[in-house]
Amino acid sequence: MKKLILLTLILITLSCKNKDTENKIAAVDTAQKMETPFVWEGANLYFLLTDRFNSGKSENDINFNRTKEPGKLRGFQGGDIKGITQKVKEGYFTDLGINAIWMTPIVEQIHGATDEGTGLSYGFHGYWAKDWTKIDPNFGTKEDLHELVKEAHAKGIRIVLDAVINHTGPVTDLDPVWPEEWVRTDQQCTYDSYANTISCTLVANLPDIRTESNDDVELPPQLVEKWKAEGRYEQEVKELDAFFERTGHPRAPRFYIMKWLTDYITEFGVDGYRADTVKHTEENVWVEFKVECDYAFEQFKKNNPEKVLDNNNFYLVGEVYNYGISGGQYFDFGDKKVNYFNPPSFQSLINFEFKWNSKDMDYESLFKRYSDILNGDLKGYGTLNYLSSHDDGSPFDAQRAKPFRTANKLLLSPGTSQVYYGDESARPLIIEGTEGDATLRSFMNWDAIENTSVTRTILTHWQKLGKFRANHPAVGAGVHQMISEQPYYFYRSYEKGGFKDVVVVGLELEKGEKIIDVSKVFEDGAVLHDAYSGVTSTVENGSVAIISEFEIVLLERQ
Repeated sequence: MKKLILLTLILITLSCKNKDTENKIAAVDTAQKMETPFVWEGANLYFLLTDRFNSGKSENDINFNRTKEPGKLRGFQGGDIKGITQKVKEGYFTDLGINAIWMTPIVEQIHGATDEGTGLSYGFHGYWAKDWTKIDPNFGTKEDLHELVKEAHAKGIRIVLDAVINHTGPVTDLDPVWPEEWVRTDQQCTYDSYANTISCTLVANLPDIRTESNDDVELPPQLVEKWKAEGRYEQEVKELDAFFERTGHPRAPRFYIMKWLTDYITEFGVDGYRADTVKHTEENVWVEFKVECDYAFEQFKKNNPEKVLDNNNFYLVGEVYNYGISGGQYFDFGDKKVNYFNPPSFQSLINFEFKWNSKDMDYESLFKRYSDILNGDLKGYGTLNYLSSHDDGSPFDAQRAKPFRTANKLLLSPGTSQVYYGDESARPLIIEGTEGDATLRSFMNWDAIENTSVTRTILTHWQKLGKFRANHPAVGAGVHQMISEQPYYFYRSYEKGGFKDVVVVGLELEKGEKIIDVSKVFEDGAVLHDAYSGVTSTVENGSVAIISEFEIVLLERQ
């Protein structure tokens, strides 16, 4: 009997020692947390129209005699690269939890204006290229872009530019059509088949680059004339010769443009490209583009080791219009399915179905569906979710009546989040007197942020969720698991390369005291912080108590 009692005491002692050891390990793990890595699959990306976000200097507002009266919201309004940098320095993006900024194309736009039946339109949006090798002075200078990348990187924010390979800008009296061996203008897309989506112009008067061609072509005469007048013709030709000699590519139209676009990587160290009108070019174009982007990014890192942020690859996200995450890796043209992920090209595609899923599904259905797909058919890749955009006339909340729910759906869903400028401040998406997509492109509502308490309350909500997402890769890139349906709690877990992250989130809760079962996630004694209310509490008997006036909880280990 004495021996049995002695053995029992020994076992109890060992058990206590093991528990103590586990607690110590947990404490060590907490004390020696690895630095939070940046993960593109869970990034919080801010999409802005360069001309419509913020003006850093007024002296560049008018160039190339762009003085004709445009239709409402169809002309330049003064936003520029320097204005973006100003907000980076002020900490606006950091406070919003933004860790990547995608800006519309900054290359030199057509000088003239077009009339699309909605009044005159200038290329303020950046998608009407005239010269890929130069930054449009309305947007800024090379020095401005260098400063933006430097200041953004200093705050851990990546810069994503916008790549257009499919078309030039429209033809105007100031902007002649490119040579016939460069572009087609005779066939407009009908979108009823693969061929009728690619080998055609998107709309009338938007010359389509012959991306299928492998024929050697000479430089367009208007570029030769322009570069000579600017005193840089010889240098541009020298660089082109070196590019074609290194790559062995034919001097075909698409490779000229790839050279010009990847120069922004080599010179400025931008971190990614959003590729425009992807499904309107042959899929091999993007495989080739990825190769050149990767090469340029490696050259930048080799030449500027002190400017390297981390070991992430160059980021390529594609706009395959109407692609949805339900299609997995494929987009269906009707007569042909195309995989834009493999052969290797895009790391992620913009998800056009997210707004519909957000309207039709409750939180749990939405979150579980996305977690399952991203950890199933799309494992190793990503999706870029949005609820409003610059050219989507059916946003999730056109009236801006649900800014808090919009934030919850977007920022807490698995995948990369795309915050469209002004989502966080309920910038109006319905502007009286506008036609078409112009209504989506008003200037950023800084006055409302500064002077309206309701707007600031909305912004505060977006800031809290955004910073939580930025601090925790588990939110966007982790695996989702529901804890309870009523009240609604879930956790997300993420693990890679020795880094582990886990969070607990509660939505639509009662105000006041909330008793939360965290036994599947955190051990007793763990100190947890609610990133929404600021309340801190300790786990006891598998639960934690949070007392706050809010209906949301964002739990993280202290």
